[in-house]
Amino acid sequence: QVQLVESGGGLVQPGGSLRLSCAASGRTFSRYTMGWFRQAPGKEREFVGAISWTGSSTRYADSMKGRFTISRDNPKNTVYLQMNSLKPEDTAVYYCAAERTSVVHMNPAAYDYWGQGTQVTVSS
Repeated sequence: QVQLVESGGGLVQPGGSLRLSCAASGRTFSRYTMGWFRQAPGKEREFVGAISWTGSSTRYADSMKGRFTISRDNPKNTVYLQMNSLKPEDTAVYYCAAERTSVVHMNPAAYDYWGQGTQVTVSS
Protein backbone atom coordinates (compact mmCIF):
# COMPACT_ATOMS: atom_id res chain seq x y z
CA GLN A 1 0.00 0.00 0.00
CA VAL A 2 1.27 3.45 -0.93
CA GLN A 3 -0.18 6.76 0.15
CA LEU A 4 0.61 9.84 -1.90
CA VAL A 5 0.31 13.48 -0.86
CA GLU A 6 0.85 16.30 -3.35
CA SER A 7 1.82 19.84 -2.41
CA GLY A 8 3.12 23.00 -4.02
CA GLY A 9 0.14 24.08 -6.07
CA GLY A 10 -1.16 27.61 -6.16
CA LEU A 11 -1.77 30.68 -8.25
CA VAL A 12 0.95 31.78 -10.66
CA GLN A 13 1.11 34.30 -13.46
CA PRO A 14 1.59 33.22 -17.08
CA GLY A 15 5.25 32.59 -17.76
CA GLY A 16 5.90 31.75 -14.13
CA SER A 17 7.11 28.56 -12.48
CA LEU A 18 5.94 26.16 -9.81
CA ARG A 19 7.40 23.02 -8.32
CA LEU A 20 5.02 20.34 -7.17
CA SER A 21 6.03 17.66 -4.72
CA CYS A 22 4.53 14.27 -4.06
CA ALA A 23 5.47 12.56 -0.82
CA ALA A 24 4.93 8.82 -0.63
CA SER A 25 4.57 6.55 2.35
CA GLY A 26 6.01 3.08 2.46
CA ARG A 27 9.46 1.56 2.29
CA THR A 28 9.28 0.37 -1.31
CA PHE A 29 8.96 3.76 -3.01
CA SER A 30 12.03 3.03 -5.10
CA ARG A 31 10.17 0.12 -6.73
CA TYR A 32 7.41 2.32 -8.13
CA THR A 33 7.24 4.18 -11.38
CA MET A 34 5.76 7.58 -10.58
CA GLY A 35 3.52 9.58 -12.85
CA TRP A 36 1.98 13.03 -12.92
CA PHE A 37 -1.44 13.66 -14.42
CA ARG A 38 -3.74 16.64 -14.54
CA GLN A 39 -7.43 17.25 -14.93
CA ALA A 40 -9.08 20.50 -15.90
CA PRO A 41 -12.80 21.14 -15.31
CA GLY A 42 -14.90 19.30 -17.86
CA LYS A 43 -11.93 17.45 -19.30
CA GLU A 44 -10.53 13.96 -18.96
CA ARG A 45 -7.49 13.21 -16.86
CA GLU A 46 -4.39 13.90 -18.93
CA PHE A 47 -0.91 12.41 -18.77
CA VAL A 48 1.78 14.95 -17.90
CA GLY A 49 4.88 12.82 -17.42
CA ALA A 50 6.36 9.90 -15.57
CA ILE A 51 9.67 8.67 -14.20
CA SER A 52 10.98 5.15 -13.74
CA TRP A 53 11.83 3.78 -10.33
CA THR A 54 15.55 4.48 -10.77
CA GLY A 55 14.98 7.87 -12.35
CA SER A 56 16.90 6.81 -15.44
CA SER A 57 13.89 7.01 -17.74
CA THR A 58 11.35 9.79 -18.11
CA ARG A 59 8.47 10.34 -20.45
CA TYR A 60 6.44 13.49 -21.11
CA ALA A 61 3.35 14.50 -22.96
CA ASP A 62 4.28 16.44 -26.09
CA SER A 63 2.76 19.70 -24.83
CA MET A 64 4.93 19.57 -21.68
CA LYS A 65 8.26 18.68 -23.25
CA GLY A 66 10.85 21.36 -22.62
CA ARG A 67 8.72 23.09 -19.99
CA PHE A 68 8.13 20.41 -17.35
CA THR A 69 10.72 18.24 -15.63
CA ILE A 70 10.12 15.25 -13.38
CA SER A 71 12.66 14.12 -10.84
CA ARG A 72 12.68 11.90 -7.79
CA ASP A 73 14.56 11.53 -4.54
CA ASN A 74 14.16 7.92 -3.44
CA PRO A 75 15.73 8.31 0.02
CA LYS A 76 13.16 11.06 0.68
CA ASN A 77 10.28 9.10 -0.90
CA THR A 78 9.45 12.14 -2.99
CA VAL A 79 8.84 12.90 -6.65
CA TYR A 80 8.84 16.40 -8.08
CA LEU A 81 7.31 18.17 -11.04
CA GLN A 82 9.10 21.37 -12.02
CA MET A 83 6.86 23.46 -14.23
CA ASN A 84 8.27 26.42 -16.14
CA SER A 85 6.81 28.84 -18.70
CA LEU A 86 3.34 28.15 -17.40
CA LYS A 87 0.34 28.97 -19.55
CA PRO A 88 -3.31 29.52 -18.64
CA GLU A 89 -4.12 26.20 -20.30
CA ASP A 90 -1.94 24.47 -17.70
CA THR A 91 -4.60 25.30 -15.11
CA ALA A 92 -5.81 22.02 -13.61
CA VAL A 93 -5.72 19.78 -10.59
CA TYR A 94 -2.43 17.91 -10.69
CA TYR A 95 -2.21 14.36 -9.38
CA CYS A 96 0.69 12.07 -8.74
CA ALA A 97 0.30 8.35 -9.15
CA ALA A 98 2.33 5.22 -8.55
CA GLU A 99 2.57 1.88 -10.30
CA ARG A 100 4.65 -1.08 -9.18
CA THR A 101 6.44 -1.74 -12.44
CA SER A 102 9.59 -0.67 -14.20
CA VAL A 103 7.63 0.35 -17.29
CA VAL A 104 6.79 4.03 -17.71
CA HIS A 105 3.12 4.16 -18.75
CA MET A 106 1.09 7.06 -20.07
CA ASN A 107 -2.28 5.41 -19.45
CA PRO A 108 -3.77 6.37 -16.08
CA ALA A 109 -5.41 2.96 -15.86
CA ALA A 110 -1.96 1.44 -15.38
CA TYR A 111 -1.42 3.24 -12.07
CA ASP A 112 -2.35 1.63 -8.79
CA TYR A 113 -2.24 4.50 -6.31
CA TRP A 114 -3.25 8.15 -6.52
CA GLY A 115 -2.88 11.28 -4.45
CA GLN A 116 -5.70 13.69 -3.71
CA GLY A 117 -4.41 16.32 -6.13
CA THR A 118 -3.21 19.90 -5.86
CA GLN A 119 -4.71 22.86 -7.71
CA VAL A 120 -2.57 24.85 -10.11
CA THR A 121 -4.04 28.05 -11.49
CA VAL A 122 -2.23 30.09 -14.11
CA SER A 123 -3.76 33.52 -14.42
CA SER A 124 -2.84 37.18 -14.48
